[in-house]
Amino acid sequence: MSNYDDLERSADQTSSPPTATLSDGETEKEVSQVKSDNQHVYLGGKKYLRSDLLAAFGGTLNPGLSPPPTHKFANPSPLGLSAFALTTFVLSLINCQARGVTQPNILIGLAAFYGGFIQLLAGMWEIVVENTFGGLALSSYGGFWMSWAAIYIPWFNIAASYEDPIELENAVGFYLIAWCIFTYGLCVCTLKATVMFFALFFMLGTTFLLLAIGAFIQSTGATKAGGVFGVITAFIAWYNAYAGVATKENTYVTAKGYLLPVFGQKRD
Repeated sequence: MSNYDDLERSADQTSSPPTATLSDGETEKEVSQVKSDNQHVYLGGKKYLRSDLLAAFGGTLNPGLSPPPTHKFANPSPLGLSAFALTTFVLSLINCQARGVTQPNILIGLAAFYGGFIQLLAGMWEIVVENTFGGLALSSYGGFWMSWAAIYIPWFNIAASYEDPIELENAVGFYLIAWCIFTYGLCVCTLKATVMFFALFFMLGTTFLLLAIGAFIQSTGATKAGGVFGVITAFIAWYNAYAGVATKENTYVTAKGYLLPVFGQKRD
C-alpha cells in the first residue's frame, strides 16, 4: 500500500474542517476528501501530480505529503539547506583536523551570518509558506550556528568564564547532547519521507552524538569521527537543496526521491 493510500485512509478518519475555511461553492466533503490514481493525487477537489507532491519530501523540507502552499513565494528550503550544508562542511573538516587545521576561528563569521542569520531567515520564510517542519528545523539550526559562534566571540565571555578547561568541555558536551536529542526527534518525523531526507537528520543526530562523546571524554578520535559524519551530512544537505532547485526546466540532471519502506505494509 502506498503513502497516497495511507493518506487517503487517514483523511477519511479525520473530522471535516470548519465551514469558515471553505471556499464559495465547496462542501466539507469536497475539501476533506483525498483520492489518488496512478499519476495524480486529489486533495480538496484539486488535482496534483504525484511527482510534484513527492518532491516535497526533499526539496521543500516537508516530511509529509502536501500540496503547494497557497502563498505565492519562492521555495526557501534550498537557501536554508545550503547555508546549513556549507557551514557544517567547513566545521566538520576542522573537526577531522584536515590539513592540520584545528582552530575553528575561520568559521565564526560563516556560522554567525550564513549558517546562522541566513538560515534563520529561511526558517521564517518556511513558516510563511505554511511548512511547520521546515520552519522549525531551519530556524532552530540557524539559532544553533549563531549560538556556536557566540561561544568563540570574546565579547560574549562564554568560553572565558570557565577557568577549568575540563568543565568547559563538559558544558559543551551538554550543549551538543541537547542538540542530538532535538535532531533525533526531528528524525522520527521523517520516517515516512524519502531516504535522503531521513538520512540527513539521522546522520546529523549521530554527528552531534559523536561530538558530544568527544567533548565528554576528551577523545580526539570521537571528535574526528563526528567530523567524518558531519562531512557526509553536509553532502546530504546539499543533495536535498539541489532537489529543490533542479527542475526539468533548468537542468538535465534532477534529483529523484526514493520513499522509505512502509513497515508492516506493502507499497504499490
